[in-house]
Amino acid sequence: MTGASGFVGGRLAPALVEEGHQVRAMTRRPERYSGAGEAVRGDVSDAASLRAALEGCDAAYYLVHSLDSSDFQDKDAEAARTFGRAAADAGVRRIVYLGGLGDDADDLSAHLRSRREVERLLGEGGVPVTVLRAGIVVGHGGVSWEMTRQLVAHLPAMVTPRWVHTRTQPIAVADVVRYLVGVLEAPEAEGRVYEVGGPEVLEYLEMLTRVAEIQGRHLFVLPVPLLSPQLSSRWLSLVTDVDLQTGRSLIDSMSNEVVVRDHSIRDVVPFEPMDYDQAVLTALGERAAARRRASRGRPRHGGLLARGARA
Repeated sequence: MTGASGFVGGRLAPALVEEGHQVRAMTRRPERYSGAGEAVRGDVSDAASLRAALEGCDAAYYLVHSLDSSDFQDKDAEAARTFGRAAADAGVRRIVYLGGLGDDADDLSAHLRSRREVERLLGEGGVPVTVLRAGIVVGHGGVSWEMTRQLVAHLPAMVTPRWVHTRTQPIAVADVVRYLVGVLEAPEAEGRVYEVGGPEVLEYLEMLTRVAEIQGRHLFVLPVPLLSPQLSSRWLSLVTDVDLQTGRSLIDSMSNEVVVRDHSIRDVVPFEPMDYDQAVLTALGERAAARRRASRGRPRHGGLLARGARA
């Protein structure tokens, strides 16, 4: 598993271990890894390290992407190509990748186009790739969720651009993990692309106002249609922890509607995903628990990561 210490991977690794799987957690610094599974040194941009890390593995989870550099598309493409070939050389039978929702017929952002390219490049070596495409993943430590939470926390009034009316289908991180575990041994999932989301389709503005309501806050919103993505990302970097480049990449994608059109994943992994309010309450509870652990001097789980799948 790549990204084993990240937002999704840090939850997926223990879930797989609980299901009885032997997990090899790939990291550039195995001496610092304290999560589930066996830590192994590896870097997605280093083919030699991948050969050793992947040796003897039946399947590989690819949970890596980068948004914090202007050349993230080139970096992600090269990493995916290298990983796909190394997986084929090691005899891996399946790759599972967490990508991004978005209609291919739409004018996709650079971020979403990169996710599609990674899907294709991972399979270049001949290993079947199972893809789960998700929109905003709600959970403590996820960059998109933290952006939402911090905007509500820091701004009683908000000047908003046009993208707040774009529709999305948020999903709880626990449900993403459940889908990722469920497709691993499903023979019908081999080489398939699935779309995953929660039960509600919401505008970004609805997401913000519902987070405010859950926390007993009143959010005053003033729409400004001409606010540019560049100005939006600079504004975002001032009022949240999201760095400027990551914010720009995310905001560019917010002009694309990210809604589930194909519900076939429900036949492979049948369950009812939690609704948005429940996902928000869970994320806020996780944050509170992490803050209590930190105050007692324990390592804090998760974090705001631009590398390691966070969607």
